[in-house]
Amino acid sequence: MFELWGALIILIACPLLGALPLIDWITQALNGRQLAHVGTGNISVSAAFYHGGRLIGILAVLSEALKGIAAVLLARAFFGEGSAWELIALIALVVGRYWVAKGAGTTNVAWGFAVHDPLVAGFVLFLVTITFSVVRNKKLVKYGVLVLFPLLVTLLHAQDLPRIIAAVALAVLLGWIYKRIPDDLNLPTENAQRDSQAANKFLRGETNIVSLDDDLDAALFGQKAATLSQIKRWGYPVPKGWVLAPSDDAEALVEIMYPSELSPLVVRSSAIGEDSEQASAAGQYETILNVTNKQELREAIALTQASYNQPTAMQYRRDRGSQEAAMAVLVQQQVQSVYSGVAFSRDPITRQGEGIVIEALPGSPTQIVSGRVTPEQYRAFVVETENFKFVQLEGSGQVPQALLKQVAYLSRHLEERFHGIPQDIEWSYDGQTLWILQARPITTLLPIWTRKIAAEVIPGLIRPLTWSINRPLTCGVWGELFTIVLGDRAEGLDFKETATLHYSRAYFNASLLGQIFLRMGLPPESLEFLTRGSKMSKPPLDSTLKNLPGLAKLLRRELNLEKDFKRDYHRRFVPGLSQLTQEFIDDFDPPRLLKRIDFILELLRIATYYSILAPLSVALRQGIFRVKDGKIDNSVTPEVAAMRELSALAADAKQVLPSVEPQQVFEQLAPTPEGQKILQQFDELLQDYGYLSEVGTDIAVPTWKEDPQAIKQLFVQLMQDNQPLIDNLEGIYSPRKQKKKRGFVQQRVDLKGRVTEVYSRLLGELRWCFLALEKIWLQAGLLKEKGDIFFLELNEVRQLIENWDARLISQLQESVLVRRSQLTEDSQLNQIPLLVYGNAPPVPLALSKLTSDQILQGIPASHGQAEGRVKVLRNLQDIPEIDRETILVVPYTDSGWAPLLVRAGGLIAEAGGRLSHGAIVAREYGIPAVMDVRGATWLLQDGQRVRIDGYRGIVELSNDLRP
Repeated sequence: MFELWGALIILIACPLLGALPLIDWITQALNGRQLAHVGTGNISVSAAFYHGGRLIGILAVLSEALKGIAAVLLARAFFGEGSAWELIALIALVVGRYWVAKGAGTTNVAWGFAVHDPLVAGFVLFLVTITFSVVRNKKLVKYGVLVLFPLLVTLLHAQDLPRIIAAVALAVLLGWIYKRIPDDLNLPTENAQRDSQAANKFLRGETNIVSLDDDLDAALFGQKAATLSQIKRWGYPVPKGWVLAPSDDAEALVEIMYPSELSPLVVRSSAIGEDSEQASAAGQYETILNVTNKQELREAIALTQASYNQPTAMQYRRDRGSQEAAMAVLVQQQVQSVYSGVAFSRDPITRQGEGIVIEALPGSPTQIVSGRVTPEQYRAFVVETENFKFVQLEGSGQVPQALLKQVAYLSRHLEERFHGIPQDIEWSYDGQTLWILQARPITTLLPIWTRKIAAEVIPGLIRPLTWSINRPLTCGVWGELFTIVLGDRAEGLDFKETATLHYSRAYFNASLLGQIFLRMGLPPESLEFLTRGSKMSKPPLDSTLKNLPGLAKLLRRELNLEKDFKRDYHRRFVPGLSQLTQEFIDDFDPPRLLKRIDFILELLRIATYYSILAPLSVALRQGIFRVKDGKIDNSVTPEVAAMRELSALAADAKQVLPSVEPQQVFEQLAPTPEGQKILQQFDELLQDYGYLSEVGTDIAVPTWKEDPQAIKQLFVQLMQDNQPLIDNLEGIYSPRKQKKKRGFVQQRVDLKGRVTEVYSRLLGELRWCFLALEKIWLQAGLLKEKGDIFFLELNEVRQLIENWDARLISQLQESVLVRRSQLTEDSQLNQIPLLVYGNAPPVPLALSKLTSDQILQGIPASHGQAEGRVKVLRNLQDIPEIDRETILVVPYTDSGWAPLLVRAGGLIAEAGGRLSHGAIVAREYGIPAVMDVRGATWLLQDGQRVRIDGYRGIVELSNDLRP
């Protein structure tokens, strides 16, 4: 009974003890600050040190240490020394600290554990001290302790299972809390070397008044004030303003203000979290105009501060999942508006990303944002030509056109300043100056998704099964690489959101990539440099130095790439692929097939790392050593090697059959010994490269092994060619008397080819597993028709194998029908937008008309000029006759398209860049190519005559459609 009462007392008293805000009381008593209203809002030891100074910090440590010791001694009084209940008491204490005081409880646990088990505590302290002196990584040490102390408890008290379980539970709880609360000592503006003059003054307690001329931190003064201060320091016109932090005394500001009828003030909210990318909080807080005396100013400030706790504002924050923070107040000189309004730098309704939407009226902007009057509506388009930029304006009203064009320019300039994030801007014109009153992200247009990279890396229409496998593999590797460079600065970035599907096509998260590049200190055009070959300015020296440790780690990986791949090739890939090729999967049941699939996915996880890093290494080395594309030998790449072998085989076959009907080649080769040998070699080639397909990254596309008709047609065409491909290729590359610089690049190109072979073979094996599984399910009636399995996601395949019932089957069959219909609908879209704003993309608009001079612009990918007639190919189902007069027009290029380029005169592709498969193969064959010609497969028609210029990246059109 005594112990039962003890347990109840511990479970009630310890959380209450933890919830006591002793730190907040100490801080408020000594310097008047409430920790809940500054910094992160945590009532913690680090917050006390940071916001209160050394003395308050030491007192905070003592108060929390006494709590931890008291909790342990309380448990000891009931259960004796060294029991698991001492640790349970600490768990209860930490729970109270977190839920009420928003603190982690680290100090409580450290001192309490020292009383509970001095030996383990001392040993942990010793190891932590040594480790930190070596690695100098606070995060590593913090989480290392959480692993170390339960491990030591297990080793030293192996027979005491309750104590071990309690120690593990305490470590897990602390780790969970660490992930959820920020540390005041890690606030970006609270670094001793920061540049923010105003924040430093505020934190030192020298002044409570800061202005928009200072460098303001959003964590202290709110995003609205911080944004306006940034815009003002960029040189844009922003009315003078002063800012009160949440804990500031308003009277100090009121004393220096002299509002009057001739010089009124406006008092505006600048809540922590307001006007951010996550939440705009538009209209949730008070804005008070026409403040003309000191008493009105006091009342306006108080009213604005109180609006933070209005029921509607609190509900808004709950709905948005925003953390509770505090209200800063912005006081500005009021603009005497002649005209005013709001502008969206991108259309938030159509989400097309082209037009600028402007709403305006004579007078104050509040009448527009209030929604009480209907403003004049305009739409502006910024048109850029080679020599100048101008604005086209739609709409008419009382507001001068010249002013609206200024607003349009201003909107786009600010969007560019904020790294392409669409902006919602409030503006006012007083007859002389166009003032910016507010700027915030258009949250409904975030994130921004781009097709620029994805169209080359993951081309074409994508089925759910392929996406559910490729996306986590690819995002995981990119997340790993970025984390290497960023280190602790990668916290808060969700790399799982790197890519998504719109219109059944892959898009990459430009907003996330923008955040990554900003944290890396790279210039905004970094992404364009990596994907489209654009020029890139040098990053600032300070950001380069900051990233040196991470870049050094990445460089070490690049230098060890070939050694690491050889190791994994012999230890993992060779044994794994050998095992896979020896198994006869037609006899496998679904559980065994799932086990095989998981085995392949584990190998693919490793191979994906090399498939991403190897091409990146090639691009970087080629850029550094300036090796031209024509000096690189891609013969190790499987599709190129296959084409060379096929061409050589066709040359041999031509010696056996100098003249033959195309439809009878294989029949007429069979009777002769030489022909039989050629057919055997053809079968061996098909066996060696049967894993290749039209789209190398898509397991939903049939492989050459399954559908060899295209290779047979190419073989016949090569026999008929007067100059076989092998002769053309022999002249492209000089013998391997390579210069040292070229050799550095060629090593990586060869490695990339070997990686591609492994990756493609694994994907082929993975596809054949799913086909075997589909065959079983078709026979059992679980699926309706061939190809259905590729409209399931991987987790759904697992469900169907591990725990299926009639209801699940019905749901999945319905999902397959819906997804098939969606894919068909998406495949018929004329034009896919390059950028998608937000997570609800619009239906693509019809194609725009051609320019009057009938010229399409793309990316120059392979030098040369050619003139011929267009042949549009949207897929590889029906391969036409192709000759040097044919200009192929395709949606994208991958390994499967390579055979078609052998006899073509030129190539036009809707997607891709200089490093895409199409560009490489076009250079191999010496034909001109233009990539990234948007809508080409729909703008151009079969038989239309065109001239392409691979030097300038242009396509000249003709209306001549005669054959």
